[in-house]
Amino acid sequence: MADLAIMVAPNGARKGHAEHPNLPLTADAIATDAHACEAAGAQAIHMHVRDDNGRHTLDASRYLAAIEAVRRTTNPEFVIQITTEAVGMFRPHEQIAVVRAVRPEAVSIATKELIPDAESEAAAGALYHWAYEQRIAIQHIVYAAGEFDQLLDLIGRGIIPGHRHSVIFPLGRYATDQESDPAELAPFVAKVHESGGAARFDWWVCAFGASETASLVASAAMGGHCRIGFENSFINADGTRAESNAERVRDLRAALSGIHRLPSSRTDVLRVLGKPD
Repeated sequence: MADLAIMVAPNGARKGHAEHPNLPLTADAIATDAHACEAAGAQAIHMHVRDDNGRHTLDASRYLAAIEAVRRTTNPEFVIQITTEAVGMFRPHEQIAVVRAVRPEAVSIATKELIPDAESEAAAGALYHWAYEQRIAIQHIVYAAGEFDQLLDLIGRGIIPGHRHSVIFPLGRYATDQESDPAELAPFVAKVHESGGAARFDWWVCAFGASETASLVASAAMGGHCRIGFENSFINADGTRAESNAERVRDLRAALSGIHRLPSSRTDVLRVLGKPD
């Protein structure tokens, strides 16, 4: 089985200090968190940035400042992924603009947000092709198994270029109280296998709620990769509340002790995040 990649998602778009006092919201706090999570065993970070009021933003200057701060605290091998997640706040042209302005090494994009209608396809296609030429790693967020069909259609029609793609499945996003269940993996993994399997898709899982660790262990056992952190859950495998994102990474690594997959290199992490060959 391929080497395993672990990414930390330290903050997300919606939570604040009311939910957890150690949620990193500023560039410096994210950088400090990234350093601790790298030491705990993460090879990459999925990064959201906030405005002065702590609200989710796609401000390119804030992304660039946070990237610079993380680069100062982590080793050169550490991978930084930004996101275009709209969270009901940003239009497709704003999502496109931040990717072009930041030119990140990796980005996660929800196809259903970038292409909410047929009129959005041309601009989205131009972004996907530009990013492919720039060798930016694009990870496609697939919130429900049915959305995989839209992704396949876009790939089939050449709107999304390339022969190999990265997807992430957020478990529990639409479940009651956003509590994930490892059983949710089944339809997603079935879609991957039906559509070319590991030769065509690298897949990741993030999971909301108390079953985060169990869901990620199931993912790793089945050949997927893991994204963990306060964006999705504060709860360790034993039900205790974690004090930090680094604690969540350590908790996952302990739970993965019986799964014999070596840590991924920087090159491999970027590849399974969608960097073109």
